[in-house]
Amino acid sequence: MTFIQSFGAAETVTGSCHFLQLKNGPNILVDCGYFQGENEEQTYAPFDFDPKDVDIILLTHAHLDHVGRVPKLVKEGFDGKVVALRATMDLAEVILMDSAKIAEEDYKTAFKKARRTGDEKQVPPPIYTSDDAKAVFDLIIQYADYNKAIQLVPSVKVTFRNAGHILGSATIQIEISEEGETKSLVFSGDLGSRRDIIMPPPSFVKKADALYIESTYGDRDHRPLKETIDECKEIIINTLKNKGNVLIPSFAIERTQEILLLIKQMYYDKELPVCKVFLDSPMAIRATQIYNNYHAELNASADKLLLRDGTVFDFPYLQYSLKAKDSKLINKEESGCIIIAGSGMCTGGRILHHFKHRLWDDRNSVIFVGYQVKGTLGRQMIDGAESIQLYHEKINVNAKIHMLSGFSAHADQSDLLAWMSEFEQLEKIYLIHGESDKQAVFKDVIKEQLHKSVHIVKYGEKIYV
Repeated sequence: MTFIQSFGAAETVTGSCHFLQLKNGPNILVDCGYFQGENEEQTYAPFDFDPKDVDIILLTHAHLDHVGRVPKLVKEGFDGKVVALRATMDLAEVILMDSAKIAEEDYKTAFKKARRTGDEKQVPPPIYTSDDAKAVFDLIIQYADYNKAIQLVPSVKVTFRNAGHILGSATIQIEISEEGETKSLVFSGDLGSRRDIIMPPPSFVKKADALYIESTYGDRDHRPLKETIDECKEIIINTLKNKGNVLIPSFAIERTQEILLLIKQMYYDKELPVCKVFLDSPMAIRATQIYNNYHAELNASADKLLLRDGTVFDFPYLQYSLKAKDSKLINKEESGCIIIAGSGMCTGGRILHHFKHRLWDDRNSVIFVGYQVKGTLGRQMIDGAESIQLYHEKINVNAKIHMLSGFSAHADQSDLLAWMSEFEQLEKIYLIHGESDKQAVFKDVIKEQLHKSVHIVKYGEKIYV
């Protein structure tokens, strides 16, 4: 009998990994991502299944918590087929090569320190190397198109639909025919908001015998996007006028492109004071180029700017800081800067160096524009930390800290309910990708408003479908 086991994103937001074992094969994995925040150590743990037993992996999108362990999967024996949108694979290459580079650098640093005490044998190797990441793209890759069914095997077909979350993001419908009966299993992936700066709204699915749906914000609604945009503009304008700098820790994919679009529109609307805008993230720069390449998948706002000057994102104030030396030059700018840098949750990246140089200055502002997982430095700051530890140094948090959740690329409670209400047939709902307390709230709301059977998925639990 067909069953699903979730070996990630079960009562937690990250680590997406859902193993679908069919009665007569093939074995399908939906996503294989990093755990982040409090659950980070699980990323390095052995898989709860044999990677050699996986025949096909379907990728909903390219965020690290959905694709980050694919090289580990390949390294440990997976040699099957990958099915995803072409844009997803382009972005995944950027994400995975960066992830491998960080893992290799962390290993070298730890090994160097361990040699001083003779403990180098205790240093674990990197989770994977750049060669392991490259090996992912040597696999058989079948590119999906939105709304066009792919027959994986005679008994299984899959259809990818636009999830509106990031470029190339998809909701995946898996239709399985066994013993004269066809069942529809739907994995929402991460769903986007119906009101997004750069992405179109999510496409609907009509039938699901089992729906695995994300629930990151299942307990609440976001602040209206217009209010969030207005507040962001006000912070930027006031900070720049007061001779301060704006620091924006931003995720390389989607959030960076949204912020660039917003600031570019401010420039054309003559709302933006004269300043320098630095995109200080090699990964975000490459991702922005990919977004520009796939501009046809973006929304009308992006099209409008593209038609205006031939590019979705570039404008006169914008500078790309690709190399480390370019990033260091930003430190010479005393005021009048907007600095967009990774990582989005401040777990690493160039944003930490900018914090070291500017976080103690009360003229400056930090704008968090994305979800901050428990246990991350970003979460500490929005929770009111008066100081942080950076590079073995205490840094006072005197800059003004702002959390603008209305930018979220995730659907909120109302978005999720509206999306589910479009199903013509929806039998059972399974909640994944959410913190357990948020899922409990969402479960009750679904029962009350949609009158559907709801189950909160537990790690490794076998669910027969």
